[in-house]
Amino acid sequence: MTARRSILCARGFVFALLLLQSGNARAAEPPGQQAEAPRSAPSVQEIFRHGESALKDGHLDKAEAAFRRVVALDPYSAGAYTNLGVIAMRRQQWEQALRWLHKAEKLAPGEPGIRLNIGLAHYRRGEYASAIPPFESVLRDQPDSLQARYLLGLCNFFVERYADAVKVLEPLWPQQSNDLNYLYVLGNAAHFSGRNDLDERALTQLVSIGKDTAEFHLLMAKAHLNHGDEEATSALNELQRAESINPNLPFLHFNLGFYYLRAGDNERAEAEFLKDVALEPDVPENYEQLGVLYSRIGKNQEAEHYYREALKRDPKLGGSQFGLAQIYLREGKYPPALAAADAAVKLAPNSQQAHFVRSQILLRMERREEAQAEIAIAKRQADAKLDQERKKRQRDSLPNPELTRRPQ
Repeated sequence: MTARRSILCARGFVFALLLLQSGNARAAEPPGQQAEAPRSAPSVQEIFRHGESALKDGHLDKAEAAFRRVVALDPYSAGAYTNLGVIAMRRQQWEQALRWLHKAEKLAPGEPGIRLNIGLAHYRRGEYASAIPPFESVLRDQPDSLQARYLLGLCNFFVERYADAVKVLEPLWPQQSNDLNYLYVLGNAAHFSGRNDLDERALTQLVSIGKDTAEFHLLMAKAHLNHGDEEATSALNELQRAESINPNLPFLHFNLGFYYLRAGDNERAEAEFLKDVALEPDVPENYEQLGVLYSRIGKNQEAEHYYREALKRDPKLGGSQFGLAQIYLREGKYPPALAAADAAVKLAPNSQQAHFVRSQILLRMERREEAQAEIAIAKRQADAKLDQERKKRQRDSLPNPELTRRPQ
């Protein structure tokens, strides 16, 4: 993502990485030293401090080397493992970060900062369901933690646990009710959970503080898009108003593209997504939606290209794997189709469509027993949903790249 910060990152809310101070580290006692020695080896505490200083200054290689020395000398240093996890997070090496952080957690299970970082690593990987338990545990220990509460609310929102999102986010009203992003998330969560009073309250406050800014009109457009096709005209009006104020507003053209894609205007959708790619070349959702568009109009080669571009930027995009599976199924390329379907099911195990497409691939490969098992899974998932939920999920859901991008 470009250096410009996403417009929907919460104003005044920083996803700061929590570093354990050296005093929290369980450091080994330095070895005894000869009085006549002209130069003594640095103690574990000194090495730790050097690592902290390097990390603070952004010298990740030096910091990593220091903290690795610490854990070699003191394998019980939870602080060193935590900071190694932080370094891996700075490098976006999420799996390595989680390995370090879980080691730290075993050594210091009562330290909420470690669990907060574990949740944050899952959050930044797009694993919102996995981020919920660590954030919940932090909030139990620290009920006043704004960071843990806000992140937990966002995770609940992203996994469509709207009532839980409202429960977690509503207490932040005194601190956050002047923040457009907070009001947008809270209002939509209230809308989908039947809290009409809170939905109206959030909308009224959003209008009150939003004024006539491009950011405000974009948020209003997204709210209309989330409320369904019956508010599509209002959504377009808001998007056009935002464009008239700031045509280079980040994610404006993404949302215009999504509007036109939903409306079936493929030519305009393509143009808008490409405009947003030019402004925000590292946002994977733009490429994924271009893949969806080209797949719909039968341009398989272009669709495959854009799905792969999306996955380069975010390997966790199950929709892109699903799109590849559909393309390869149509082309009769069953082994790569199955590989993509397997990846899609792994990323979204509750996706009825992913299981169904996987069943069709298996049928073409004459693996009928496995295909029947997949069909049964898809049917159970369909039967488990209420009619209202099924209708909502079958509709193209509005992505929220503005909320899920890594803060700059």
